[in-house]
Amino acid sequence: MAGMGFMDKLNVDKLKQTLSQNRDKVEMGLDKAADAVDSLTKGKYSDKIDSGADKAKDALGKLGDGEDGKDQGKGAKSGS
Repeated sequence: MAGMGFMDKLNVDKLKQTLSQNRDKVEMGLDKAADAVDSLTKGKYSDKIDSGADKAKDALGKLGDGEDGKDQGKGAKSGS
């Protein structure tokens, strides 16, 4: 697959901006979706659903912070 074109880069940047401005709403949507799936599966996969929702929120945070899931020298989150 070839590298991202100019328009693709603009769309990704717009998505990142929108996500960072609406992170609380997106996280609420992830929680609602996780709750709905958990309900449909009658709690059988609760741990996996919670883990998946948490990973999605972490990825959302990385996108919103401009990290793209890669270490770009912004420093590790070591609690300092």
